[in-house]
Amino acid sequence: MPDAAQYGDTGSDTLGNIARIRGLRLPNMARLGLGNIRPIPGIAPADAPAGAYGRCALASPGKDTTTGHWEMAGIHLEKPFPLYPNGFPPEVMDEFSQRAGRGWLGNKPASGTEIIRELGAEHMRTGSPIVYTSADSVFQIAAHEEVIPLWELYKMCETARDILRGPHEVGRVIARPFIGAPGKFARTANRHDYAVPPPRGMLLDRLEERGVVTHSVGKIFDVFLGRGIRETSKTKSNAEGMAMTLEAMRETPAGLIFVNLVDFDMLYGHRNDVAGYGAALEEFDAWVPAFEAAMREGDLAVFTADHGCDPTTPSTDHSREYVPVLAHGPDVRQGADLGVRASLSDIGQTVAENFGANIAKGQSFLSQLL
Repeated sequence: MPDAAQYGDTGSDTLGNIARIRGLRLPNMARLGLGNIRPIPGIAPADAPAGAYGRCALASPGKDTTTGHWEMAGIHLEKPFPLYPNGFPPEVMDEFSQRAGRGWLGNKPASGTEIIRELGAEHMRTGSPIVYTSADSVFQIAAHEEVIPLWELYKMCETARDILRGPHEVGRVIARPFIGAPGKFARTANRHDYAVPPPRGMLLDRLEERGVVTHSVGKIFDVFLGRGIRETSKTKSNAEGMAMTLEAMRETPAGLIFVNLVDFDMLYGHRNDVAGYGAALEEFDAWVPAFEAAMREGDLAVFTADHGCDPTTPSTDHSREYVPVLAHGPDVRQGADLGVRASLSDIGQTVAENFGANIAKGQSFLSQLL
């Protein structure tokens, strides 16, 4: 995006750089119009795209998960959620330690699996929780379930959520429990997120008011604190997310299925794994025909992202980029050029209009699709 330099992201281009360095074979997304959005090495524009295509700017300041997803739902932030590339300041950690009744380890940006490998044994010896952050606006607390029981870990997270207000109001506080012995630690399924409540009137609120069923897949439930979500499927991988999406399509005759696939960021973008990111994109592309086969008459699908996460740059952070938009379905007008959208809220407004609702931000492109 034009303001990428302000975020330290000059030269970031997730899809373009992966395609240039590793090469990408994405025939199904190319068929839908991915190569028509802008030149991407090795992905030719389709002569007759099977979907509608365009790209979205991020109108809110920031480039994290909460900012992007909230903007899709019609919430524009005036200032970004705070990030902590050097860890949390003493006034936060001192109060956390005092109120939690324990010390702490870490307090730095890290991969969750790597930091428990690094500090897990010391945590078991001292009983001090492991505190860390990431490229997102998060305060994460990792603890062995046999050292700090889940009820106490969750209480620590509630304490941290209470402390982290005002200038330190991070998007999410996350409990990250694990089990096992040194060298064989494994995170459990007992993760719990404590997010900042989204303002009222966003997309999922408006759909709930109209009786529209929303089924979330992946971390959508946590990002929105479950608001307006009737059914949810938690996932541990892209493969699980894609499988649960198909299951949700079978079980949800009408409504919204809101999906986040976690591996692109968590496993590959933040770890600068170009080969892994490329392979994950190709796995998703190979799944697209099964997804299309599951669509019914009247269904509409939108593929997009909440931010960039270029694995080819020195930074392991998210990147300030336009995100691609591919809209398709049995009744969607093929080959429609959606252009450059001013906000991710355009996607949310399109969904809202589809169900006869309206949100505060965004310009619907539904009329361009039907």
